[in-house]
Amino acid sequence: MPKPVALILLNWNTPVHTANCIASVKQYCNEELFDIIVADNGSTDNSLEILKAQYPDITYIDNKENLGFAEGNNRTMRFSIEHGYTYSLLINTDTLVDEDIVTQLSRHLDKHPDAAAVQPAIYWMHNRAKIWNGRGCFNKLTGNTPSLTTLPDASADSFEHADWVTGCCALFRNTALQKSGLLNKQFFLYYEDVDLSFRLRECGYELHYLPGCKMYHEAGASATVKKKEGNLSPIIHYYICRNHIWVLRRYGKPLLYPINLLYNGAYYLALLAYFILRGRKQKAGFLIKGIKDGFFTAKNLIWNPSNY
Repeated sequence: MPKPVALILLNWNTPVHTANCIASVKQYCNEELFDIIVADNGSTDNSLEILKAQYPDITYIDNKENLGFAEGNNRTMRFSIEHGYTYSLLINTDTLVDEDIVTQLSRHLDKHPDAAAVQPAIYWMHNRAKIWNGRGCFNKLTGNTPSLTTLPDASADSFEHADWVTGCCALFRNTALQKSGLLNKQFFLYYEDVDLSFRLRECGYELHYLPGCKMYHEAGASATVKKKEGNLSPIIHYYICRNHIWVLRRYGKPLLYPINLLYNGAYYLALLAYFILRGRKQKAGFLIKGIKDGFFTAKNLIWNPSNY
């Protein structure tokens, strides 16, 4: 019999972060509950060799190429399902824990069979007094998907219902994933967790947020570059913009589309003007392409079941 949890880490040129994350979960979490599975998304820095030298006894999956966050994790979640694990725990590699989150999250899903997934409170690595990602919400009026970052005043056993859970750290019930499908590979990265969350809810499941369970996130380790247009990779703006529009096209309320358009249109126009004024032509180009592909990609191409 396998252990109940497949603890999944997707590495892309971040072997130091991944090794530190592995060390922290091994130190603080009960290893009788989980196996660690590392998928590598075509790293070019010998990540696999570095990690295998440090941790030869964990499972590795070589994706050979950068499949994005969605399909990169899907390869490992399929492994989890096919090998009989009860749960799949997605954790970003640029995170650390200082308590047994595996026990807390898995016990919660054991107690709540109507829940498809549960996430902890995720604090900033550099400021452990502030939350980076809390309860995921969907504001139908504005079309935004914020996470509430209010510090919890609750016991470890209390939970809140969430509209979505973050792919940074969430424990998923594998039987629920078999009904909803996995992450949509067309999203590549960003909002793929929101889309999966909404599909799980369409299947009748609840999503939970456990504020008394915590971890820490550096945020953006694999998306940071040092170029003349700033530290954030320009293509990130393409995925964020395009995928946000895709989410609104499928899950938004048509009667509220005019308000969604006014609210988000003003934001994207202001961002575009900023890029142009600052001479960030590459970022401006990716943003324009994101808007175009967001509105004009056919729905049947985005949500073809073969994508997830």
